[in-house]
Amino acid sequence: MRRSAFLTCLSAATLAAVLAGAGPASAINTYHAQPAPERTEVGAMLALWDRDGDGVSETIDWYCSGTMVDRNTFLTAAHCTTDWSPGVRFYVSLAQDVQGALDAAKAEGLTPAQTAAKVGVEGTEHTSPGYPGNSADAHDIAVIEFPDGQAAELAERWPFTPATLPAAGQLDALGSRALDAATWVVAGYGTEEAARGPGGQTHPGGGVRNKAEVGFNALNKTWVRLAMNESRDYGGACYGDSGGPNFVTIGGQRVLAATTITGDGPCYATNVAYRLDAPTARDFLDDFVDLP
Repeated sequence: MRRSAFLTCLSAATLAAVLAGAGPASAINTYHAQPAPERTEVGAMLALWDRDGDGVSETIDWYCSGTMVDRNTFLTAAHCTTDWSPGVRFYVSLAQDVQGALDAAKAEGLTPAQTAAKVGVEGTEHTSPGYPGNSADAHDIAVIEFPDGQAAELAERWPFTPATLPAAGQLDALGSRALDAATWVVAGYGTEEAARGPGGQTHPGGGVRNKAEVGFNALNKTWVRLAMNESRDYGGACYGDSGGPNFVTIGGQRVLAATTITGDGPCYATNVAYRLDAPTARDFLDDFVDLP
């Protein structure tokens, strides 16, 4: 399930080009990945935007992953919500197969706006004002908020239980030994790991919610680094998984510990995720959710 950490160095326009070349929806990666129909709190972020600069929003597609952290707040990455053309509109779908839903809507001959409304629910983005920050703290965090009407529509279309956020400093309190022994799972809608062909590397697939176990590598001030090596029986994140959840099970409770941000380009080895128990993330989220 090579999850789509779409690397922070990629702009939204560049990512759009990557996704445009992707094949039909399949697994996120080709090893150690499984469909995740039970992870109904995990969704895809779609954007309706003006690709050619003519002032008309003619493109609707999924671009990132994310997680519902309360009834009306979808958590994702700041690099997913920035660098778009003026007038961009954001939608969220909690469907298992978002690419299939998009394909079906487009086959009906719906307009881009009609397709967006059929596939997802529109919300309003709020991006960390500190983004892009620096390597120590990228402030790479954003949410899409839904007013009451849209929140009710989202829950009616896709019933879900919001993810559990960590307490302040929870990962630090556990320590590296306990984190290494814990079970980590990444989820999202991203593409497969790099496939080598005559024209170079491609990243096929994407648009379907998958999950895979990953392993703990290291913890620092704002990042948790997770192993995705096939040889260690792990899967991982790839392009389109950005903003999506990295869960850790602690004392029998599944906690949304971090969000996928970046990793190695081919999506073979490392998922670098933004800690949600760290002060910066909590300071931002405190305006939108009740924190533990």
